[in-house]
Amino acid sequence: MANKPDSKKSPAGKKAPGGKTIPGGKTIPGGKTIKVTLVHSLINTKSDHRATVRGLGLRRLNHTVELEDTPAVRGMISKVGYLLEYEA
Repeated sequence: MANKPDSKKSPAGKKAPGGKTIPGGKTIPGGKTIKVTLVHSLINTKSDHRATVRGLGLRRLNHTVELEDTPAVRGMISKVGYLLEYEA
């Protein structure tokens, strides 16, 4: 008996219709992202706020990153929102 490829599985590297593929082959519906920019200095801020900004991938003033729109990212943005500008 010959092995038939399973037609239900999609290859890990291809995008699903209307979605965005991330490492591991997972697809985020709609591929929604949030643009985040660091606009205020981290001098004299709490250490956990500095760590949160670094966790968002922001390195310096006016640095912009595009992040997936997930509850975890939204929570991080709300925690240090006074340092950031963001748009969906």
